[in-house]
Amino acid sequence: MITNQLPTVKSGSHTPVVPCELPNGIQLAYVDDWDRRHTIALKDASSIDFCRAQAFREPPAYRGQRNFPGWWWSATTRSHVVYESWLGRHHIIEADRDARVTGIAGLPFALTWLSGKRQVRHTPDLFCRMFDGGGLVTDCRSTGRVSDDFRYKCAVTAAACQVAGWEFRLVGEPDPVWAANLRWLAGYRHPRFADPDLEQKLICAFTQPRSLIDAVVSTGDPIRVLPVLFHLLWLGRLTGDLSKPLGNGTILAASTDRLEVT
Repeated sequence: MITNQLPTVKSGSHTPVVPCELPNGIQLAYVDDWDRRHTIALKDASSIDFCRAQAFREPPAYRGQRNFPGWWWSATTRSHVVYESWLGRHHIIEADRDARVTGIAGLPFALTWLSGKRQVRHTPDLFCRMFDGGGLVTDCRSTGRVSDDFRYKCAVTAAACQVAGWEFRLVGEPDPVWAANLRWLAGYRHPRFADPDLEQKLICAFTQPRSLIDAVVSTGDPIRVLPVLFHLLWLGRLTGDLSKPLGNGTILAASTDRLEVT
C-alpha cells in the first residue's frame, strides 16, 4: 500500500542519519519576505514561518551543469517552490500531495558554524510545515553522492532540528515507476480540474474496485472524465496501485480515507 503521506515508495534509501553534538556557535540564517537577512539562535527558529519567507539563496545556473534547478507551482501553497535538482523536485511533489503538509519552502534557511577558522554553511533542500504545527526538514541526495562531509552536515542539521522541535530526513532516489506516476498525476493537481458533478459520479462508479477505463467509459466522454479522475487520484479520493504503471487496466477504488492511496 502506498499512502498519501511521507515517506512513500523509494528505490534509493540512505542509512538513517544520527544527530551529532552541535558545533559551538551554530546559528540559523534566513531571508524574510522583505528580502532582509536575519540570523537567529536555533531555539527561536520554531516561531519563523519559512513558508512565507524567501529562499535563502538562488540555485546556481551555469553552462554544463548536471543538475536542473527550477520552480514548482505548489497546489498546497498556491505559490512557487524553488528546487536545485529533479530529485529535489520529486520530493517537493511528494510533499505537495501529502495531506498532512500545509506549507512548503525550498532552500528555506542556512545553518552556519565555525570549524577551526573556517565558516561552514549548509542549506537544506526543503522545509514542510505539517498539519499538527510541526516541521519536517529534508535533504535530497542520490545515494551514490553522499560524502563523509555531507553526512556530517546532515548529522548537524538533524541535531539542530531536534533543538527547534522539527523532524529531519535524508532522502534519495524514488522508485522510477512511482515517480513517473506521480509526475503524471501532478499535471492534474490544479483546482481547475475539479468538477463536483463528475467527481461524485466517479466516486460512485468506483464504489467497488474496477478498471480505470471501464469506469471512465460508463461515466461519460473520456476526454472530459479522465482529467477529473486523475485529479481525484492526486487528491487521494481514488486509490490504485501506483507502484505499477498507471494505465487503462489499473484497478481503482473510492477511498474511505482521504489520506489513503494504494
